[in-house]
Amino acid sequence: MLSLLWLIPALPFAGAALLMLFGASLPRRAVAALGAGSIGLSAVVTGLVAASFWSAPPAGGAYTQVLWTWISVGGFQPQIGLYLDALSLLMALVVTFVGFLIHVYSAEFMIEDDGYARFFAYMNLFVASMITLLLGDNLLLLLLGWEGVGLCSYLLIGFWYRDPANGTAARKAFIVTRVGDSAMMVALFLLFTQLGTLQIQDLMQRASAQWPAGSPYAVAASLLLLGGAVGKSAQIPLQVWLPDAMAGPTPTSALIHAATMVTAGVYLIARTHVLFALAPAAQMAVAVVGAATLLLAGFSALTQHDIKRILAYSTVSQIGYMFLALGVGAWQAALFHFLTHAFFKALLFLGAGVIIEALHEEHSIFRMGGLRRELPVAFWTFLAGGCALAGLPFLSAGFFSKDLIIWQTWSAQGGNPALWIAGMVGALMTSLYTFRLIFRVFFGPLGTPVTKRPGYAMTVPLVILAVLAVIGGYLKEPVLGFLRSALPETIEGSHGGLTELASEAAAAVLFLVGLYFAYIFHLRKRVLADSLVASPIGGALDRWWFAGWGFDWIYDKVFVQPFVWVTNVNKSDFIDSLYTGVARLSEASYRWLSSTETGRVRWYAAAMAAGSVAFVAVVLFL
Repeated sequence: MLSLLWLIPALPFAGAALLMLFGASLPRRAVAALGAGSIGLSAVVTGLVAASFWSAPPAGGAYTQVLWTWISVGGFQPQIGLYLDALSLLMALVVTFVGFLIHVYSAEFMIEDDGYARFFAYMNLFVASMITLLLGDNLLLLLLGWEGVGLCSYLLIGFWYRDPANGTAARKAFIVTRVGDSAMMVALFLLFTQLGTLQIQDLMQRASAQWPAGSPYAVAASLLLLGGAVGKSAQIPLQVWLPDAMAGPTPTSALIHAATMVTAGVYLIARTHVLFALAPAAQMAVAVVGAATLLLAGFSALTQHDIKRILAYSTVSQIGYMFLALGVGAWQAALFHFLTHAFFKALLFLGAGVIIEALHEEHSIFRMGGLRRELPVAFWTFLAGGCALAGLPFLSAGFFSKDLIIWQTWSAQGGNPALWIAGMVGALMTSLYTFRLIFRVFFGPLGTPVTKRPGYAMTVPLVILAVLAVIGGYLKEPVLGFLRSALPETIEGSHGGLTELASEAAAAVLFLVGLYFAYIFHLRKRVLADSLVASPIGGALDRWWFAGWGFDWIYDKVFVQPFVWVTNVNKSDFIDSLYTGVARLSEASYRWLSSTETGRVRWYAAAMAAGSVAFVAVVLFL
């Protein structure tokens, strides 16, 4: 079955190609069948490959399938080759399975949209690019998938391009992530010039053999790769694009946030963990970035009004937890949280889509309310996802994965109490903003009336994901054991003074504290929340956090406005003068030549004869 590996990315690529070529002429039922079916078949093949990999592991715990040589220039011969190990297989399983559920949901959600076939073509291409990123056996092929998901995010965020705001959000995502992509490309040049290959496994072996711990090359390469990861995964300081990415259709948000794009940075760091192990300073930078991001995004989520923006900041925060785990060397914990996060975050976004559509495109949680009886399936499934996000102790997937990360920020060799405290504060904020959202949307008096209810194509994926959001945490030991063949074990430190059970108990208490304050401020006595925001300090903090801590304002002042000023000053520079001069010369030549068009045929004949004589004379005598 391992020989079928190439079909996993090929099927979505084929679906995208067929939809691009023939989608406009196909009925919508056929478009949905082709779009969702190609991802479904890819998920089935992934499952078969996983079963074969699990039952009869290949030698060395990895399988390589070379399809053809991509480029051959001197000694540089990158291949179109696929590399399967526990890490890439786990992520491919999640991408294809969750992606399939999102496609099924989309078949109903987008049914009335004029760009139905175009939407599924983009979504298929998105999944195909992500799988290419995951399975590529060299960094150049990984970069191809990396840029593919960037392109598809631009196309999908700006899908409703007739609204200028959507186009602005799409360009913002593309430009901001391009900053990180540039850093990653520089890293590839550095690695190839110093180690002579871009084959990932060869690269890791050569780095271990040639670079000592703390090598400047290892530190530089790791920091540049971190720059790429920060851009794609929306971490500080490049997190500003993700909240605005909510301009795209809701299934797009679910796909970007749960299974593709934002997890690409997590995969990149995990895949190149050898380099980061050789650069402790860079690895600590990963942890610091993650800790700072999860706190910043948590506070921002607490002030948002748009249901999708709350979930967007939640994604930024949860990816921060994954970076935090990677930074302290808890590689397997980071990937386990990726798994559980894919389940509950896809569920929450798809649930938000049901709510928004039912309320005739209403996004503000302050104009919602009382929906637990109006939309019972959405309520119970959203509650399951919210509890998983907030970390309901011992009963939700998020508790097992997030609390494992928090514990290992204390117990791992790369951890320290400051990072543990950051993780704990993040857990408190997560509980607070999650139940603020749930209480405002589903409890209290009825707000905007329900005008539409979801069908089976939208509710069945919600139920499946809700079940996984509850039971996914019990996959902890199998998943961690499976990943041991691809990722190193967490090295325990000697910090002492705290046990895992005590850490879990502290997190459980903070979960309850967040739940209690959300209940008081956003259900029982909502006037307290209003008065808090109305106070001078509370209002200032609310506006600051609402604006994402002012990062957009800073970037506008530091980069955008100076650039616009320079372009206005320099819009008539001497370079333009050269091209203007060429244009003026062409105009003058035209006017002079046009004056010879007199209509006198004898003069035309004489000129032709004189020209012929001059040409022959030049040939003979020169």
